[in-house]
Amino acid sequence: MPGNELLPIGLVQALLVLLVAPLFTGFSRTLRAKLHSRKGPGIFQNYRDIFKLIKRQEVVPTQASWVFRFTPYMVMATTLLIAMVIPILTLQSPLGMAGDLIAVVYLFTVVRFFFALAGLDSGSGFAGIGASREMALAVLVEPTIILVLFVVALLAGTTELGTISQKVAAGEISYFSPAVWLAMASFAVATFIETGKLPFDLAEAEQEIQEGPLTEYSGRSLALLKWGLYMKQVVVIALFLAVFFPFGSAAVVSTSSLLVSTAVFLLKVAGFYVIAALLENSMARFLLFKAPAVTWVAFGIALLSFVFYLANV
Repeated sequence: MPGNELLPIGLVQALLVLLVAPLFTGFSRTLRAKLHSRKGPGIFQNYRDIFKLIKRQEVVPTQASWVFRFTPYMVMATTLLIAMVIPILTLQSPLGMAGDLIAVVYLFTVVRFFFALAGLDSGSGFAGIGASREMALAVLVEPTIILVLFVVALLAGTTELGTISQKVAAGEISYFSPAVWLAMASFAVATFIETGKLPFDLAEAEQEIQEGPLTEYSGRSLALLKWGLYMKQVVVIALFLAVFFPFGSAAVVSTSSLLVSTAVFLLKVAGFYVIAALLENSMARFLLFKAPAVTWVAFGIALLSFVFYLANV
């Protein structure tokens, strides 16, 4: 089906991610609190926080430039575009040939770049430290993601996400291949890190360095940035699912198949958050200089996956 006919599905995907992202983040926080025997915030607390911040006055640092003001809207728009590109509800990318792995990687990089740049642009030393930490994690994680996606693209013979999802769902890319299993394991670790989970990050830790770039934001801009970061978590998980677990996505577009694929997608994302919460409950947060020890292991697994591909094992 031509990509322009699937464009409405892309809009539905973006709307779905927009609406459920705060819910899943709230679910994660609530689940982790229960595992710690705490009451914790309500599952809908993030919605209340967002609407409360939207109503508040916005204060902009005097030294901030257009980058500081533009970043919240850019993060929201780019994340929504990624949600439209990734095959979430169907086995095809709603934007057709635009659903390319390389394009998706660049879009994620744009979000991270502007998020860190806005922290530096605010003029706050605390925000600058947070921005440096954000870029340090990017240097550690993004090579792993790029290498894994490169291996998957070689196995599929294309960088188009829709085609990759279809080949995985049809069994043309076999799960019995060591290269696939290793790539999946490496990408799972990278996804875990990108979603801001312990021991690497704590996504809701506004008082800690990880959220330093948000230090000078307030009002509507802070609400949009928080919402955008919630959405980023979901789309990173959606990319992992689209590449390695596309099962349940609609092969033929119809109302019933889309409803089923929506339910399956929500269940798969919820399952990821449950597994992540169980892992978080058993770990303490790393100091930043200790994080490379784990991320290099993930990169080594991705490199081993590439070696297995070259060896045709």
